Amino acid sequence: METLSQHLEYLGLCGDDTEAEDQILESLNGILLALSEDKQRSFSLLRESGIFLTLAKILKGNPRCAVKAAQVLSEIAKNDEMKKPCIEADLVVTLIPLLESTDQEMLLHAGRAIGRICYDNRDLQEELVKVGVISSLVRILTDYAESEPLVHVDLLALCNLADLDTAKEALSKTKVAEQLVKQLRRAENHERLEIIFEVLQALAENDALKVQLVEAGVQEVLSDILLRLQGNSQAEDTCIVKAASDLIVSLLLGDGNCIRMVQVGVIHQLLDLLEKHVESGDVSVQHAALSALRNLAIPVVNKVQMLEEGVAERIQALLRSEMPPVQFKLLGTLRMLADGQADAAEILGQDPMLLNRLVQWCDVKDHAGVRGEANRLLASIVRHNRSQEVVKAVQEAQGVKHLVSMTTSEHAALQNEALNALAIASAIDLDTLEASFKESQLVQSLHRLLQDDNTTPEVKYNSMSLLCSLLNSGDLRQEIEEDKIKETLEQLCSHSNANVVKEAAATLQVLKGEPPH
Repeated sequence: METLSQHLEYLGLCGDDTEAEDQILESLNGILLALSEDKQRSFSLLRESGIFLTLAKILKGNPRCAVKAAQVLSEIAKNDEMKKPCIEADLVVTLIPLLESTDQEMLLHAGRAIGRICYDNRDLQEELVKVGVISSLVRILTDYAESEPLVHVDLLALCNLADLDTAKEALSKTKVAEQLVKQLRRAENHERLEIIFEVLQALAENDALKVQLVEAGVQEVLSDILLRLQGNSQAEDTCIVKAASDLIVSLLLGDGNCIRMVQVGVIHQLLDLLEKHVESGDVSVQHAALSALRNLAIPVVNKVQMLEEGVAERIQALLRSEMPPVQFKLLGTLRMLADGQADAAEILGQDPMLLNRLVQWCDVKDHAGVRGEANRLLASIVRHNRSQEVVKAVQEAQGVKHLVSMTTSEHAALQNEALNALAIASAIDLDTLEASFKESQLVQSLHRLLQDDNTTPEVKYNSMSLLCSLLNSGDLRQEIEEDKIKETLEQLCSHSNANVVKEAAATLQVLKGEPPH
């Protein structure tokens, strides 16, 4: 400690003397030695010495000693209590220009010192972004991509800054996506992968950076990593698989990114991944890939391209899986594809194997999610195609009774989907459906919906619209009359909802054989 005091005293007196470089270097090395031998006592002496302003002078005015001064600072900044005097001496501002150096040792120590002083200090981190540290970090990552220590320091710095919106904005104007994907591709150990994933996850919150990451091919690298680690049960591997899977989902939030993802062919990479994982693979990968698929199927422009590329057929092949969570997500994706797309609904609606499986799932007892999605897909196929062939195919697969059953769901949205599908089907081909309607007691179900005070106005309205279609069948008209639905309709003429009142009056007229107004 006595020697340390002498070194500190000398630097205080001669630290800005450019003629005494050898002695300054010796004193700086003396500080490093003292820190390695007794950190706490050394920190105490350093704090009292006022060495920080001297270090700032050396960094600014003594190029030969600046690297060693930066190394001393990076060691000092490991201690939380030493950060404040570093900040007060404006050392961060002094260190930042050194990130433009071409000396790798300088970049390493200056980068470490800045990172440690600014760690967990949001105001300082914002200041770093404001003075342009982002472009320096991206330059270092680009120019020294093969230098493990520099890349490590650089990635840690990005990790600390990437949560800031200002940093994301600045990064979106650089080629950081390209460099991160390059580093992801060459990363070999778990620690490096984890740091990169943390940075990527933060950047994926920014729409511009998402697109840049996709354009840089991040999805291909993620796919490779997932396939490489497939079946590994080590905890470290599982963490990486989860991180990669979560990133895939993050990259697919937002229509613009979904459209871009489909354009660059991500959909088939996801399906390849699923085909390898669907039977015995990692559940988190399945979950991520399935969620991603479903998101991709939402934008209308994607539906068309996905159908043209045979995605529906590949998804149907994946439905061989016996895992309910997989079935649930796949059915949801098919429903998204059919939504508003007559062609998709026709392809699905005329596939006897798919319809037969759907009907089986409509009855499954131990997974309500699969049962619900199967029913919704069945209703969606009828609603969006509106062809006699599809109605007949659904009838032959014995799917009608499930649509009738769906009208009594506890969710109003599902009730309305079923009622609309049945109204469309009965308008297209009531003769084909008449026997099934009678067998499944559709008229009686509709009557109960109209009588129940808890039924929503929209469900009541759609129930009466369906009744109007059913009145075109002599047998079903007879059932409606025998069930005394007329009295319920008369009561609904004084309902609080204007649309219900209007539809009740119109249905009564059709029931009485009068043309509706």
